[in-house]
Formats: sequence, structure tokens, C-alpha cells
Amino acid sequence: MKIIELMNEEAILMPLNVVNKEDCIHVMIDALVKSGAVNDKSAYLEAVVSREKMSSTGIGFRVAIPHGKSAGVSEPALAFAQLAEPLDWASIDGQPVSIVFMIAVPEQSQGNEHLQILVALSRKLMDDEFRSQLLAVRERRELIQLLGTI
Repeated sequence: MKIIELMNEEAILMPLNVVNKEDCIHVMIDALVKSGAVNDKSAYLEAVVSREKMSSTGIGFRVAIPHGKSAGVSEPALAFAQLAEPLDWASIDGQPVSIVFMIAVPEQSQGNEHLQILVALSRKLMDDEFRSQLLAVRERRELIQLLGTI
């Protein structure tokens, strides 16, 4: 599965102006609801918040990847936010976050689909040049083209 196949324009938020991590999570979930991938906002929110309580999804390098597997998700999806201002995400490197990918996967999905998505994204996000390009995109078209390389 290609990352770009999980994206819907409704769930590309740039720039996203939010005041904290919780606000960011809510706005991104709203975008996934609008895109049709999430049909029960509260169930999916519970899964994302529960995962975030286990340990921060701030993976370092100014990136966070909140995610959840929930019956509230109708189809695998990915939301993207380029933040207007960096946010504290309690990241493993202590740095604020500027880029957020949110992964939504149906609870009944076979295997660990969300982990496969997470691994594919994480591998690419280790590349300094790719992260710089993500931070520099200003239009959805540019983002879609860049994510098409994953």
C-alpha cells in the first residue's frame, strides 16, 4: 500500500494554527471525519488519546505521528498537518513538533496495518532532506507529489 493512497485532500491541513497538542489532535480527527475515513469521532479520539498516554508519538526531528486503531474508523487513512507554530509534544528528543501525520486504521483490519504505515513513514522521515522538503511545502499539490515518493 502506498502512503499517498491513504491521503484525502480534506485531511491535509497547512498551515494549521492550533495552540496545543490536544487541539491539534481534535482538528486532525475532525478532518478525518470530514474525509469519510472516521465515522465515530469519540471512539477514534479515545484510541488516539489512549496511545498517546502510553508514550509520546513525538518521534523526534520535529515530527509527531499520533495513531489509533478503532471501530470508529471506516477505512485506513492518513492526515497531515504542517503547523503554523511549533508545538510541545513531549517528543523523545525534547524538540517541539512542526509536522504531524495522523494514522487511522479500522479495528477489524487484518494484521498490523497501522504498524506497516508507521514503519514506511518513519523510514522516510529519518532522511534529513525529506523532512526539510516536508517543512518547505506550501501547497497540497507539492505535498502529494512529495509523499508519492514513499
